[in-house]
This record gives sequence, structure tokens and C-alpha cells, in this order.
Amino acid sequence: MARRAHAYPQVDPGAAGLVDVAVLRLPAGATVGEALRRARARDAGVAAVGQAWVLRDDLARAATLGLDDLRAASLARPLPVTDARASEVAVRRLLAAGAPAVVVTERRGVVGAVAARGAPAVEGPSLGERFAARLAAPVRRALAVVREVAAAQRVAAFVAGGTVRDAVAGRAGERRDLDVVVEGDGLLLARALARSLGGDASVIEHARFLTASVTVSGVGRIDVATARAERYEAPGALPRVVPATIGQDLGRRDFTVNALAVELASGAFALIDLHGGRADVARRRIRVLHPLSFVEDPTRMFRAARYAARLGFAPDAWTLRAQALALGLGAYPALSGQRLLAELELVAAEPEAAAILRRLAAAGVFRLLDPRYRFDRRTAARIAALPVASAWSAAHGLRVTPVELALLAALGEQPRDVARAALARLGLAGEPLLRLQRAMETGRQTLQALGAAARPSERARLLRGRSDVELAWLALAGDDAGRGVVAWFVGHARGARPALDGDDVRALGVPAGAGVARVLAALRDARLDGLVEDRDGEVARVRDWLRQGVPIDEPPGRDDPR
Repeated sequence: MARRAHAYPQVDPGAAGLVDVAVLRLPAGATVGEALRRARARDAGVAAVGQAWVLRDDLARAATLGLDDLRAASLARPLPVTDARASEVAVRRLLAAGAPAVVVTERRGVVGAVAARGAPAVEGPSLGERFAARLAAPVRRALAVVREVAAAQRVAAFVAGGTVRDAVAGRAGERRDLDVVVEGDGLLLARALARSLGGDASVIEHARFLTASVTVSGVGRIDVATARAERYEAPGALPRVVPATIGQDLGRRDFTVNALAVELASGAFALIDLHGGRADVARRRIRVLHPLSFVEDPTRMFRAARYAARLGFAPDAWTLRAQALALGLGAYPALSGQRLLAELELVAAEPEAAAILRRLAAAGVFRLLDPRYRFDRRTAARIAALPVASAWSAAHGLRVTPVELALLAALGEQPRDVARAALARLGLAGEPLLRLQRAMETGRQTLQALGAAARPSERARLLRGRSDVELAWLALAGDDAGRGVVAWFVGHARGARPALDGDDVRALGVPAGAGVARVLAALRDARLDGLVEDRDGEVARVRDWLRQGVPIDEPPGRDDPR
């Protein structure tokens, strides 16, 4: 029996005593297929390739995507390395910070690795009232209802994603959309939630992805998802999903700062952070969860750029290498144009759209639209002019969408066949496609012709009949003088009309037929050129034409004295 008040020493096995994963050394040129076979044969969880570390899980992920011939070293990820004599506490801290494994070394070489063998359902600090205080009042009330419904159904519910990220970052605000994850039947909970919220609450289900959206006035949208794991079977393809735990659900997310959750059952809002997201929020860093993140879903590149601009974060070096790896692998035929266009629409809606587009273009992300895409000074200038062109278009009432302006800026200076291929890759067709093509392919010549035009009526004829998208491109690509001409046309010349109408000119002696329209057009041009100012002047001008025998059935030429 132990003696009372006797202090027993704590046994620290040290880092070496915690090793539970074998480390395999591979030649620098080993392929994914070769490395995976050897790792499985040796039951190794980590492979050393030169000075880099590759997880067996990442090799298996690459093999599932059909990347057996890829060099294994391209899947290297940063892992913490510690001395065999380091304490258990030091190793546990590294794992708690989000490391999937800690490599243990001694003077003679690598001893092995300590793997993160999963985490308890809830860990980390309680956000408590700090979390609730950073939510709008309607959202707090909605969360209380979510908690009650989850308790009634005996399932565990969590808030995840951007709401938690912003709370951890200390961003108080009016964020309303919620991302709720359920270890259980998310669709069933969503239906019950809509009934409990009452009023005009509605639910839309997406059974394939085990998700549903509940919309209610005063709150916004509550996205409810069954906690799920994803399996990607081809680069860029939509994943297959299966129900899973909250830990597995967080492990499938795009970036560590979005792989955060808080539990709802206790009301203490305990933070779940299995991948070091809290530290990345503090460091203002965007970091992927594994090296094939962008290969599985290339649209994450667009989201990374959006988060960087919106949050003031920056991708770390490893994430940039993962992006470069994805861009070097090919055209992603399984990635639909509709998904790419949807991401571009989100980019275009951001206040910092120009900065995001520049980041994407400079990184080569637009090679997803066409591998021949090149970012040069002319494209950089168009993107830089986007805020001015956007504000100008809105001020002059042009009906052009933000994504159309963004596409003009990003693609307008590319060679004709590259721009056409990129627009086709996005799935555009019909009149929307033709408007963008016409704008890009005729804009430069139109600007030159406008500069050479001697009379206002000539400039108006060059612009008449053009769509608002084409006019917006001229504002984007032109200088202040060019925008001035387009502004004059939109604000004055496009709506210019003669005081006389068809009946009037026929009453003056113009024969019915095409000549009537031509006379009216000539009168409009005469007004634009300042040759007539009122109705009486128009009447006198028509009578002069008739008296002089001007062939009014022929269209007026550029040098026509009319």
C-alpha cells in the first residue's frame, strides 16, 4: 500500500518511447506506385525521400487518383522533427498543434515517427460567451433551436467553417449564414429544424452530398450536413461521400482555418481543432490539409485567393507548392465549366475582385481554362483597371454583370483562340458567349476608329447597336478620352432622336419606304453634329434635301454633306 504523502516520480518515456510508426527511406526518384508498395510491405507510415517526408496516406490518396507515376517526393509535406530524448509533453504539443506525425531522430539517424492517432470528440479551449457574443442575435437564437433539435434526436451537432474561424479571429459582426455538421442524419435534423423555426422557414435537400439548406427570415441560411468523409476517384471530379465522424469531416475540408468546429451539446462551445487551424488564424495563414488538396478539387485555388483578399491572409510556402503541383498535372477534364464559372462569379462579387484576379492570373490558375493562357503586362493593366470600369459601368447604367467584367479583364488581352477556348471551357453559349466574344474581338479596332472619327455622328455610328458588354469593354480597355466618348454616347447620343417622326417626313414629301428611316437617321446625325437644333431646323433641312434632289433612298456615306 502506498504511503500517504509519498511523491511518486512520473515516468516520461521520452519521444523514442512514443514511436509507433516505422519510417522508410526511399530513393529520390521513387514513384508513388513504387513508394506505396514498399511502404505497405514494410508497414511504414512515413517515407523519407532525401530531406523530405511523405505520408503513406498521401501516397495512397495519389494512387486512388491514378497518379502512380508521379514522383513521390512531390507529395512531401512539412513534419516536425524532434530528438529522441525530447519529453512526451513536447511531442504531444506538436501533435496537438495539428501535425499528422512527429519524426523522431537520434544521432545515428531516424528512430521512427509518432502518429496522431485520432483525437477525442471534443478538445481544446471553451469559447463560451466569447463565441456567442460574436454572433448576431438572430443567429444565437437559431443555434439554441439547433441544439434543442439535436438533443431531441440524440445526435451530436457542431458549428463549423467560417463562423468558427471568424470567432477565433475575434471578428465580431453580423455574419448570419451557419454551417452545422451532425454526427447522424443531417437531412432529418434539417427537416425538424425547419419545423421548429416555423414561420417562413424552408428547406432544400441535396441528398447526394448528405446536405440541406434551411432558410429563414432574420437569420439567413443554415447549411446542415451529415458529418461525412469524401473519396475522390479522379482529379477534379466530384467526390463520393459517406457518413463519418466530425473528425473525419474536418479532415476533408479545404484549409486548416476552415477545419474548426465547436460543439453545441454542452453550451460551452468547446473548440475542436485537429489540424492547427487556430494557430494558422493567429498567423493569418492559409494552409491546405494535404498535398493533393488542389488536385482533388482545383476550385480550391479560387477560394484560397478569395480568402487571402477578404481576410488579409496569405498561403504558406507548402500550400503554394501544392498549388503548383496541381497546375502542372493537366487540364482536369472531370472538372466542369459550370463549377469554374461559379467560382469566378464569387470572385467577381468580392470588393477586392481585381486583387483576386491578379493573384489567380499571376499564379497560373487561369491555365485551368486553357493551358496557353499567359499573364502579361497588358492583362495586368486590364485587371488593374477593373475597379474603375466597374464603377463607371454602374454609374452609366450599363447592364453588365460583375463576372462579365471580370472575364473581359482576365481574357480580353489573350489571343483570340485562347480567349474563345477559355469561354467555351466555362460552358458559356448562345448570346452571352457572343457578346463577350464580340467585345474582345472588335474592341481594339473600335477604339482606334473612335480616335480617328472627325464628327460626333461618326463616333455614334461606331457605337450604335453594340451591347452593354461591348461598351463596358471599351471603358475597360480605353483611356480617359475613350471612356469620355463612350460616356457621351451612353448618356446622350444613344437616346438621341429627331423631333420629326415618320408621318412628319412623309408629309414633307419623302416617299414611304426605306427612305423615311434614312431621313430620320440623317436628321438624328445632324442634331449630333450641331447642324440642326430644333424642329424648324429639321423641317428646313428635309426641304433642302428634296429641293436639291439628294438621293434619300441611299444610305448617307461618311462624307455625305448631310
